[in-house]
Amino acid sequence: MICSRNVIFALLASSTAAFTVRSPSIQVFNRNSSPLEMVKKVFIDGEAGTTGLQVRDRLSGRDDIEIISPPSDLRKDEETRKKFINEADAVILCLPDEASIEAASWVDNDRTVIIDASTAFRVDENWTYGFPELSKEQRETLKTSKRIANPGCYPTGFIGLTRPLVDAGILPEGTPLTVNAISGYSGGGKGLMSMFEESDDHEPWAGYGFSLKHKHLPEMAKYSKLGKKPIFQPQIADFDQGMVVSVPLHYAWLKEGTTGKDIHDALVKHYEGSNFVSVMPAGENDIKEAGLLERGAFLRPDTLKNTNKMEMFVFYNDEAEQAVLCARLDNLGKGASGAAVQNLNIALGVDETTGL
Repeated sequence: MICSRNVIFALLASSTAAFTVRSPSIQVFNRNSSPLEMVKKVFIDGEAGTTGLQVRDRLSGRDDIEIISPPSDLRKDEETRKKFINEADAVILCLPDEASIEAASWVDNDRTVIIDASTAFRVDENWTYGFPELSKEQRETLKTSKRIANPGCYPTGFIGLTRPLVDAGILPEGTPLTVNAISGYSGGGKGLMSMFEESDDHEPWAGYGFSLKHKHLPEMAKYSKLGKKPIFQPQIADFDQGMVVSVPLHYAWLKEGTTGKDIHDALVKHYEGSNFVSVMPAGENDIKEAGLLERGAFLRPDTLKNTNKMEMFVFYNDEAEQAVLCARLDNLGKGASGAAVQNLNIALGVDETTGL
């Protein structure tokens, strides 16, 4: 009997131990989802376009994202697109404005994050402007937003240069500015790319936007906090990717007593700790000594090609009381696909540098 009781007790103990071991393991499994359950579905509507292709390329190597795509013959089918939009955890719209407005209206759930790369929603109060570096509050808002409007490439440079100065009280609201910018031809999409890459019969340089009604102007005025549209002079030249956005300043427009160092210090303070935006040394001499000017004189626009980086430069002459601020970035990187991926990362709650 003693032996039998011992066996019974041993069996009961064994059963209890097995139960108590398995129970916590189930809880751990439920709390930390399997890799498949953690994967987020992303649909790129318009993935065959210039921006769409770059977004897909930046996401394709990631194991935390599954890119869902319809068969090629159904990419423009409305019902198919509706299905994919509502199945996805996040959708990146790489479409013309009207098509983006239509696609965004098809969302019938409160779960899917929409990131739009067109100009359709950039000044819409119901959408969050997708420039995380705009302010600390902007990044926090992006974390919970379901509707994100990707910034334009030129505005990224202009707003990136001017908003910190407005916030610092250096650049008064309402100041009438001029912004001069040069971009690679890829910003014009496949039509312009084919003209430059397949034909010798094209301009080596081309200014445009002479109607002074460029579609980027509203977001420039709004998110710089200047409240006034600048005179915008965009240009393209015979290189594929990259851009430099330049903003000239007279000290007479600025807070009294402002120097070039004050402008530089304001930018440094604003972008301190940024993963993607860097403020270069102050003034031409220091910039030249840092090897940032080609042949000791030229600011190349294509240095940051295929990155999500943006570099800020402050050239100034205190004696003449003038400065020229420059932002260098990739028009298809920080100016388009890179920014879209950065916003996607923030919205999905992963490190913003992932895949970038």
